[in-house]
Amino acid sequence: MIRLGADGRGLDEAARILRGGGVVVYPTETVYGLGADPFSPRAIEKLFAIKGRSAHNAVLLIAANREQLREAVAEWPEDALQLVQAFWPGPLSLVLPKTARISEALTGGGDAICVRCPGSEIARALCEAVGGPITSTSANRSGEAPASTLAGFALDGVDAAIDVGALPPSAPSTVYHVAARRVLREGVISARAIEGALAT
Repeated sequence: MIRLGADGRGLDEAARILRGGGVVVYPTETVYGLGADPFSPRAIEKLFAIKGRSAHNAVLLIAANREQLREAVAEWPEDALQLVQAFWPGPLSLVLPKTARISEALTGGGDAICVRCPGSEIARALCEAVGGPITSTSANRSGEAPASTLAGFALDGVDAAIDVGALPPSAPSTVYHVAARRVLREGVISARAIEGALAT
């Protein structure tokens, strides 16, 4: 596994690896995540092998902005646009209808994809360097604790890691299903805050 810095050279190299079907560890605003090209079947297969993850578990996508999600999200209801305006970039993940380009392997066999524009500037810069969205699932084997530091980190199959040291403790992102108008996981952003944003 190659260790990279969070500077322009490191981000460019990480982006090159991702575009080539590799898997890269990178920092988010919560924990270290595993990035792969969501439009590459080979990259998705590699990601699931590294995680030891069940095919029934969906995988989140992150992007630098909403425009980068045009090939992943089929529809943006008004509620979704209001929440994007209120909370992005930030720890709110939205479940929205997927396009045909998104494999059901990333959605647990469903027709919706979970997406976020993260608060982490490094994660957004990596998406900018890639030129599109990447996967964001915690950098650990399924069932193990997520990685908040890469000290002693070892995960077979990972091609590179952007190491910024220990990440501060943080609650996970909130996950909101737009069509169901329901919070699936309450994290940093409260259900009350979401209700308030939608009421304006």
